[in-house]
Amino acid sequence: MTMDRTKANSIDEYIAGFPTDVQVILEKIRETIRKAAPTAQETINYAIPTFTLQGNLVHFAAFKKHIGFYPTPTGIEQFKNELSAYEMAKGSVQFPVDQPIPYDLISEIVKFRVQENLLRAEAKAKGKKKKA
Repeated sequence: MTMDRTKANSIDEYIAGFPTDVQVILEKIRETIRKAAPTAQETINYAIPTFTLQGNLVHFAAFKKHIGFYPTPTGIEQFKNELSAYEMAKGSVQFPVDQPIPYDLISEIVKFRVQENLLRAEAKAKGKKKKA
């Protein structure tokens, strides 16, 4: 994959820089996230596709042999059993491109992250009201 990801200004540009077979996977991940978090905003953060909702929600990226999915450490921890078949780190998981991508699991993780971000934002707003 020859894309210089630092130059992508949108998720469309990012995805366009990959071979067709990878583009299909990336678009399906994007659509999965959109359905699970319809009010989230799309952007590029850290030079990769990012969805935000009251802060960063999830990120994803394509690599030569895998798709990186970054649902924060809490997203990984919450679904560690379901993700145990994949290579994981504290806040990321790698889905090999030569195996089926677990879109349903991605959807579940995104929904978890939506609730987490909304609850955090609500708690933060309540804390500000108490100080006022």
